[in-house]
Amino acid sequence: MEIKELLEELYSYSFFGIKLGLDNMKKICELLGNPQDKYKIIHVSGTNGKGSTSTMVENALLYSGKRVGKYTSPHIIKFNERIRVNGKEISDEKIAEIYSKVKEAIKTSDVKPTFFEMTTAMMFLYFAEENIEYAVLEVGMGGRFDATNVADGDIAIVTNVSVEHTDYLGDNIYDIAKEKAGIIKNKSKVIVGDENEDFLKAIYERKSEDKVINVLKKYKDVTYKLDFKNFRTNISLEHKNYSLSLFGDYQVKNFLCAYEALKMLNIDEEIIKKGMSNLIWQCRFEIYSKEPLTVLEGAHNVDGMNNLKKIVSHGYDSNQVVMIVSILKDKKIEEMLEICQEMSDNIILTSLKENKRGLSGEELLSYSNKKNMTVKEEMKEAYLYGQKILKNDENKKIIIVCGSFYTCEKFKNSFKF
Repeated sequence: MEIKELLEELYSYSFFGIKLGLDNMKKICELLGNPQDKYKIIHVSGTNGKGSTSTMVENALLYSGKRVGKYTSPHIIKFNERIRVNGKEISDEKIAEIYSKVKEAIKTSDVKPTFFEMTTAMMFLYFAEENIEYAVLEVGMGGRFDATNVADGDIAIVTNVSVEHTDYLGDNIYDIAKEKAGIIKNKSKVIVGDENEDFLKAIYERKSEDKVINVLKKYKDVTYKLDFKNFRTNISLEHKNYSLSLFGDYQVKNFLCAYEALKMLNIDEEIIKKGMSNLIWQCRFEIYSKEPLTVLEGAHNVDGMNNLKKIVSHGYDSNQVVMIVSILKDKKIEEMLEICQEMSDNIILTSLKENKRGLSGEELLSYSNKKNMTVKEEMKEAYLYGQKILKNDENKKIIIVCGSFYTCEKFKNSFKF
């Protein structure tokens, strides 16, 4: 089967929808010989920061000489990004081989897996066959019923919580935090990066307070500076300096979560420094171009937009920023657009209509007061228009593409990144 045809078949499992519960995954893993039990697990949950935190842990472990697998979602350009071993994406050939094995294993059962369950089973099996030592698992959604949660995490990291996926997780911080805290197991060492009282209440119900490391409390003396020349985050912690190649205020909390996990795993300070210095993580204040300066940022919810605003406010006034924005319809669109207007006086709304959760630029405009907003439905047209604004206005310094990882994906595909 050609890889394109295979992936179309794999994506067809999405039609089974999201099913709460782990029965399917437990059955599939049993049929595969429980591959998830064959390596140590660093399990990462939270509303924002999961991907960055996971990548920091992965990179430092690789520098220490460990065999490491990482599982993340969604992918930006291609499916292979979701499953990595020793820093390399799974090959098309391995996707075909592993998919065939999982498909064959469930033939004799009554299991009808979702896309994410199928993909997670493939990841567990692939990691086992590659004899990894550590698996860094990013939760897909929530935690308690997420397909990854059939694994027993040696370390459980919950980065933070804000209100999202209310249809599945609840409509308040406490209920959502309870879902995300579901990755905490009896043997788990627990790290959190949030001080919200309702969040902590949910965490402590799962694991007693004296057994939870809150990095914001433990490392309250941390300081940092954003280097807008080189787009690095320079962090000072315990009289040591770390130059983080991921840029932004919010990356400091992610760093602290990763740092604590790496210390628990006895990774040397110098190795941690090296691991932090050359990280690459797509669409997290990613510099696409320096002429004109163009940044891709996957901010896809209110917290993400506020984090982006905080970064931008350090380096730019609103009259220096052009934004290209598209937001999914199940997000808090009005609030997110209001935050965009605080960052920029030139906002270009573009379409994600090809995505079943996407909206056109005109539809997005209807959620706003329309101030300083223009609609350019096609991504290429939007970017060319943004470049024109920068060329004609010497005050303008930067173009930011944001609102969803799908927005960044569309941008990259549009320009064959």
